[in-house]
Amino acid sequence: MSREDSLVSVQWVEDNLGADGIVLIEVDEDTAAYDKGHIPTAIKLDWTKDLQDQVRRDFVNKEGFEKLLSERGVSNDDTVILYGGNNNWFAAYAYWYFKLYGHKNVKLMDGGRKKWELDARELTKDVPTRPATSYVAQEQDRSIRAFRDDAVAAIGVQNLIDVRSPDEFAGRLMAPAHLPQEQAQRAGHIPTSLNVPWSKNANDDGTFKSDDELRKLYDEVGIDDSKDTIALCRIGERSSLTWFVLQELLGFKNVKNYDGSWTEYGSLVGVPVVLGDEPGVA
Repeated sequence: MSREDSLVSVQWVEDNLGADGIVLIEVDEDTAAYDKGHIPTAIKLDWTKDLQDQVRRDFVNKEGFEKLLSERGVSNDDTVILYGGNNNWFAAYAYWYFKLYGHKNVKLMDGGRKKWELDARELTKDVPTRPATSYVAQEQDRSIRAFRDDAVAAIGVQNLIDVRSPDEFAGRLMAPAHLPQEQAQRAGHIPTSLNVPWSKNANDDGTFKSDDELRKLYDEVGIDDSKDTIALCRIGERSSLTWFVLQELLGFKNVKNYDGSWTEYGSLVGVPVVLGDEPGVA
């Protein structure tokens, strides 16, 4: 893919507000952010309630995703534009989610809420309504989703990219200070994984760095784009952004996001774990 296929600018969004066939969706880590003000015409998805099974730890299933989008007025032919806070953490997560269920036309707004607000563009508290549709999802595309067995099998064989902060990677911190609610039983990282914090993908205004800058970033840490790649973080949202960079912007082949990430792996019995700043050995 290319930037034109997967990104739109804040100016493009402003120029196309309310256009037929375009659905603007906000997805935030802070699920109350939308209610405090959002881009005109945007609807909200709550990642904790709308995108997660409320009984087991997993996504909503195909039927649940169909019901959600049908109720929110999204059709299969719509171009979905996603944005959110924290440099698009959960917008990227939702993008990956839409791809997982086979939506054809989905893009991120480059820079997310941060860029929109830095530009002092309009926000509103008006909540739009859309007529219901009959959305039909595809079966999950497992080629872009990794599970715990995939992560274990990848040790020493594939690119394992841990996008958490250096302190989380090294085991000095279990989770970001403002996100204590989901933690693993053990700290550290998967052996042979390389630490490339998600924030290195972004400029100060929240937009993505250029393709040349991104390519240099991953080349310098030794990522081999001829190998399959698994990205992970704590619960899969930050690694969704890195998955987006590698697969959608840089064109890496066979990139998977491990949404179980460290909260799952770090709670498993008997798997290898490394402490410290070095990747460790297989």
